[in-house]
Amino acid sequence: MEAKANGPKEEESRIDPPTNPMVTPLLSDLYQFTMAYAYWKARKHNERAVFDLYFRKNPFGGEFTVFAGLEECIRLIANFKFTEEEIAFIRASLPETCEDGFYDYLRGIDCSDVEVYAVPEGYVVFPKVPLLRVEGPIAVVQLLETPFLNLINYASLVATNAARHRSIAGKSKLLLEFGLRRAQGPDGGIGASKYSYIGGFDATSNVEAGRLFGIPLRGTHSHAFVSSFMSLDEIMEKSLQSSDGSSTCEDFVSLVQAWLSKIKWSHLSHGIFGETNQSELAAFTSYALAFPNNFLALVDTYDVMRSGVPNFCAVALALNDLGYKAVGIRLDSGDLAYLSCEARKFFHIIEKEFGVSNFGKMGITASNDLNEETLDALNKQGHEVDAFGIGTNLVTCYAQPALGCVFKLVEINNQPRIKLSEDVSKVSIPCKKRCYRLYGKEGYPLVDIMTGENEPPPKMAERILCRHPFNESKRAYVVPRHVEELLKCFWPGSPDKAREELPPLMQIRDRCIKQLQQMRPDHVRRLNPTPYKVSVSAKLYDFIHFLWLNEAPVGELQ
Repeated sequence: MEAKANGPKEEESRIDPPTNPMVTPLLSDLYQFTMAYAYWKARKHNERAVFDLYFRKNPFGGEFTVFAGLEECIRLIANFKFTEEEIAFIRASLPETCEDGFYDYLRGIDCSDVEVYAVPEGYVVFPKVPLLRVEGPIAVVQLLETPFLNLINYASLVATNAARHRSIAGKSKLLLEFGLRRAQGPDGGIGASKYSYIGGFDATSNVEAGRLFGIPLRGTHSHAFVSSFMSLDEIMEKSLQSSDGSSTCEDFVSLVQAWLSKIKWSHLSHGIFGETNQSELAAFTSYALAFPNNFLALVDTYDVMRSGVPNFCAVALALNDLGYKAVGIRLDSGDLAYLSCEARKFFHIIEKEFGVSNFGKMGITASNDLNEETLDALNKQGHEVDAFGIGTNLVTCYAQPALGCVFKLVEINNQPRIKLSEDVSKVSIPCKKRCYRLYGKEGYPLVDIMTGENEPPPKMAERILCRHPFNESKRAYVVPRHVEELLKCFWPGSPDKAREELPPLMQIRDRCIKQLQQMRPDHVRRLNPTPYKVSVSAKLYDFIHFLWLNEAPVGELQ
């Protein structure tokens, strides 16, 4: 990734504000402001502090996470400035005893003295390794804690959920995000569309997300459209010009009816269906007249195989006569494996009976509360679905509602700090760190290792001891074939330092797909995945345990 030598002051006007206008300096917890005042009152507010943002456990019972939400964090700090209205609200919310000087201090705050080092968005990441390292005046960085966690927790959860669905569905299937109507509010819907796209989905039904982010849009019609028609007599405009414009069919409805009759009495399809639902046929015909190049029909309003599929085929064959190619069908209920296979058989019958090239390859889309388990079951049963529309279980992250990122102080005024707990998993890893990914001879990542900032970096082909941060018996030597430093500077806190560019969404998506392909298959499989190793250097291990013993109170027995 190319770096650009422009600092925050120069770049501020060129970085858009957060996508959601509600993401302001006030999108925070009250205690961030009470702490900021206490820091200011104690004259500690400008002390240099370093915080790590990380998570403790991978979601969905898996062993990997996709990092997302970084761009929105950078947008926030690039535009971080309190308005007079916001300051007035803070004044009204804090005790009257708070001094006026604090509000003058808030007026002067920006993030020009903050540094943000982060793993690039779209990377596969693991517990304990910092996703972000944020350094700056402690009061300012403290004010960034809650919005950063808000912007990263849900984004990373959805991207991971999408990546897991992609892994199960396979590379060849289209994945369509259909979750807007079930998402947790407008921002949940917009965020889900964006971050499921990063995680490997191909398109969304969300028009606003398409406008904001350039995500491809997909959609057809609902059951309401089908049931709104009563008969073919309702179709007033019956003419349709051929795809090349050379001729016009004056009565497309009659052409459809003629094809339905041919299908019904063809010897290969005889007995599969009787009379189809004529209101459904009217709806399909009307929709084809409106969208002859994009005809995709929802076929389960009445009966899939006795009505929906034959009606669709009649309209598709009529379109074919005029040079158009129908897109396919959507199944939204019933036994999706069985129905998709039966529909595919029917399409092949049509192709063979009437000599319509590639009709047997007609697209089949499935929806209806799909999730990981459903996709896995469909794969085991055998199916003919080409595309999956997934909504509720994707955007709400129904299987796990939160990721659980935390934001912990690891250094202040160059003094390492540690957070202790009786639960070892909650003990923080102190000091400003550098993080590396070590790759093995087969090209897979072997281990992520954290070192102290001033330690020499691991070198390719040189043996390094990797230690579990807290378990002394878990250790291994690694001779990496490739070493990648994970934390890049995305906000340098100085106009003299270079920073990483924020890539376009498609590039982040491609990066995510490539990252997942680089992982060893057993680390990303759905069932019983192998835990990925996260380690510290021998020097950092010794320091963690020295500080731990130094900070832990010594008990006294009576």
